[in-house]
Amino acid sequence: MSALFDTHSRQQSPNLDPNAIELANRSHHAAFAGQESDPETLRAAGGTPPPDDIDPATIALVEDVPPDGGYGWVVTLAVFLINVNTWGINSAWGIFMEQYIRENTFPEASQFEYALIGGLSISLALILGPIISALQRTIGTRYTMVMGSLLIFGGLFSASAASRVWHLFMSVGLCMGFGFGLLYIPAMGLLPPWFSRHRSLALGLATAGAGGGIAWNLITGKLLEVSGLKWTWRILALVSVAFNILCAFLCRERPIVSHSTGSSKRRSFNIRDFGRTQVLLILLWGFVTEFGYISLWYSLPSYATSIGLTPGQGSVVNAMLSLGVGIGRPILGALSDRFGRINLALLCCCCCAILCLTLWILARSYAGLIIFALAAGAGGGCFWATVNPILAETVSLAESSALFGTICFALVIPTTFGEAIALQLVKGGDGVNKFMPGQIFVGCTFLGGTALLMLLRSWQICEIERKTGDASGGQQGEDHRRSGDESRTDENLEEGVMASGRSAGVAVLGELRSSAAGMWSPRKLFVARRV
Repeated sequence: MSALFDTHSRQQSPNLDPNAIELANRSHHAAFAGQESDPETLRAAGGTPPPDDIDPATIALVEDVPPDGGYGWVVTLAVFLINVNTWGINSAWGIFMEQYIRENTFPEASQFEYALIGGLSISLALILGPIISALQRTIGTRYTMVMGSLLIFGGLFSASAASRVWHLFMSVGLCMGFGFGLLYIPAMGLLPPWFSRHRSLALGLATAGAGGGIAWNLITGKLLEVSGLKWTWRILALVSVAFNILCAFLCRERPIVSHSTGSSKRRSFNIRDFGRTQVLLILLWGFVTEFGYISLWYSLPSYATSIGLTPGQGSVVNAMLSLGVGIGRPILGALSDRFGRINLALLCCCCCAILCLTLWILARSYAGLIIFALAAGAGGGCFWATVNPILAETVSLAESSALFGTICFALVIPTTFGEAIALQLVKGGDGVNKFMPGQIFVGCTFLGGTALLMLLRSWQICEIERKTGDASGGQQGEDHRRSGDESRTDENLEEGVMASGRSAGVAVLGELRSSAAGMWSPRKLFVARRV
């Protein structure tokens, strides 16, 4: 990697001092021309401050290099625990919902309203994406996350005092949902700048915390038996606020210096991002598959009882879905670092579609349903495990954090109504047959996600070929121009002119080849390469 940056620096300015270039390559975070660098900030960000005698213009030519670990692993652990105490606690809502419905706690409430509360706690978290980006710029990432931790605590604790169903809408849906967003979205944007080669592995380990739902489901069920409804909410509130505030202070933001702009400022929400091909494809992939993922998550327990299993066995099946998430995401992250992030996301999406349209429909036993839940859990949530690494590759590290918030904003509709759609699709019919429309719907959403990922993959291949062609064509033309210059002698001026003409032709040919390499064609959908 250092050799690559050394070559890049020499190509940009061949007259630079080689020692200065070497010192610049060893710095992970450097100042740009006309700007000052704070050494303490650089050390905290995982880099080495440049010596005072190095020209900032030299360092400005070197791209930002992630440390690929170091304190980044501490951040990974903190983000893992944040996932446990956001997605994990949110998944326990199904246990509370079953308790409210069974005991008829709020006679005026319908099942649809309970389902909507669970959907709001996710969708309101995502709708804050643009606001969170602006808030981070104003008060900083750490204090944004602390604010989210306190809101989650307030929502969980106030739910213990709910005496009407609309109190749950305000506490669990509104307050906890906003806190969820203020904590989770900034946390997920912290990891990509710390890693390069192990980026997907780190994101896989961090997002595996969503599988903590298996622990929270078991803990919540036991607490309801032992401590009652009110104290269960309060215990969850106290445990979550302790872990979340600790993790907020463990998290450290690594500033990214943009090579092109010479700044490390975070981008804010921009409506024009929706017009960028790669962003639009990623957004549509998440939008389509999230309908299926949410529907799958809330349909499995009901499907289990429809084939003759007990409610307890149905809850175990749902817990196996969480276990699949926890085990599968780190494995998929490590494999995607090796074989390509988009490649693995495409494979997972395709496999999940096949599983839903075959194994789920044919599953009529407890063992078969558990196998399906484990496999679907590992691949069904691939969007959340891979979206940040894919964004970092298709746009840039400096843009990925703000764009993640933008994409989350667009996922409000599927996360709000996915569960409600799942309930509507199982209406009518008897026994297991009433789930057939829902199973086909979930399978088709993952098929749609597969098609969108194929388009994204072919787009990325075009970009790689275009950049490779630009570099090779420009270098070839430069070599020929140099040979033409060297051939110009006083003794043979005519030969020098002819050589100059040939070099110009080669340069034009290189540019034409570069343009042709970057053009899209249906063949690129099936090109075998690491992407």
